[in-house]
Amino acid sequence: MKIPQWALAFARIGAALSTLLLAPSVSMASSHMDAPLITRDPSAHITDVYAFVSKVGNVKYLTAAVAVYPFEEPSIGPNKYNFDDNVLYAIHIATGADLAEGEPTISYLFKFNTTFKNNNTIAQSFLGPIENVDDANQNLTQRYSVTKVVHTEKHEQGDEGARDTVEVLGTNLLVPPNNQGLVTPHYNQNENGNNFAKEGINDPALLDVYTSQTVYPINNGYTVFAGQRADGFYANIQSIFDLDATFSGPEKPLDSQAGFNVHTIVINIPVAELGGDQQIVGVYATTSRKALTVLSDPRAPATFGEYVQVHRKGNPAFCELLVAGKDKDLFTETCPTVDQTIFEKYALAPELATLLGAPLNLQTDRTDLAGIFIPDLVKVDLSTGPARLADNPDDLMFNRLGMFGGDTLALFAEFSFRLWVGSFFSSF
Repeated sequence: MKIPQWALAFARIGAALSTLLLAPSVSMASSHMDAPLITRDPSAHITDVYAFVSKVGNVKYLTAAVAVYPFEEPSIGPNKYNFDDNVLYAIHIATGADLAEGEPTISYLFKFNTTFKNNNTIAQSFLGPIENVDDANQNLTQRYSVTKVVHTEKHEQGDEGARDTVEVLGTNLLVPPNNQGLVTPHYNQNENGNNFAKEGINDPALLDVYTSQTVYPINNGYTVFAGQRADGFYANIQSIFDLDATFSGPEKPLDSQAGFNVHTIVINIPVAELGGDQQIVGVYATTSRKALTVLSDPRAPATFGEYVQVHRKGNPAFCELLVAGKDKDLFTETCPTVDQTIFEKYALAPELATLLGAPLNLQTDRTDLAGIFIPDLVKVDLSTGPARLADNPDDLMFNRLGMFGGDTLALFAEFSFRLWVGSFFSSF
């Protein structure tokens, strides 16, 4: 099976958030702690959303990804860091008129199911060294399905019988094991679980066994992957929340996410499925749980209803650094369609700019920020070329800081992600 370029690009992914509040030498990013309630629900907690153009052969794709479960500490063990069977994970794409309104045109839904080969053991995840995904020694195995939903156009919603179009793209897809060490040796250097995780790659042949076995081509030309990865978002969070615009300290800049893992879902979407590449699309992600009704009678069983959104994210940092505390939980529970009405004021007059001592002209009337964050979608110009691989020695113009580092890849607007490659492997 040919491994697409996006699998390499997501070997270790990162993004630079443009420095729009202060001077060009200052940058911000998500620390993965957006709002009070969602911090209590890590498996549904979205850390970051990524979106960029990629290409395999002559076929162009929009690559979109959502990462959840922040700050997975590798040394704590593998038993509890997993996708949640009770969470509906979704990546939404807005095209055409839906982009300005924050409406999803197409949604991709990911549902997981966890099984155990042996429940009569304390070894919840591993019974011994794993040679191949889901072999006899992988006690805990997760599988998932991918469903595409094309949402009914607004003018059709009043029509009797009008329904969203639902199509299952793939089922029974395996999630690779987490990186534990001795029992998952293929993740680590020299196939030795005592060593650090493998470095980044620029050749599909160098992918570890577990990853290569779980990059799946599915219906209609899509490709997907879901599993534990190193957190690739690069940001000096400590300085930001110290209100330190100088980024002082022993390590400048400090990568606050280095050494932690997350659980990442990646989907390669053929651009043809979105109506071609002469357009700008918007991408955001949500997680949802079923509504729970608990009766006063303790003997009565709890009942579950429809899925209710518990988190959403488009661009990094908007909720975390711009939205006031009283509205943070509201932001995570609403859709981008309400951003202009409820949340635009926070983009127009960012309090953070005041706290960090930005010039007065950067504290109010920030129509530039409103243009980026309202509605809160990651905007991608599909007419651009594929994102660069950082491990390509011939690509002299690549810079992990994107346009702020002199990267000349055509990007949309003044704010955008720039993805770079490091290690696609979960940290150890």
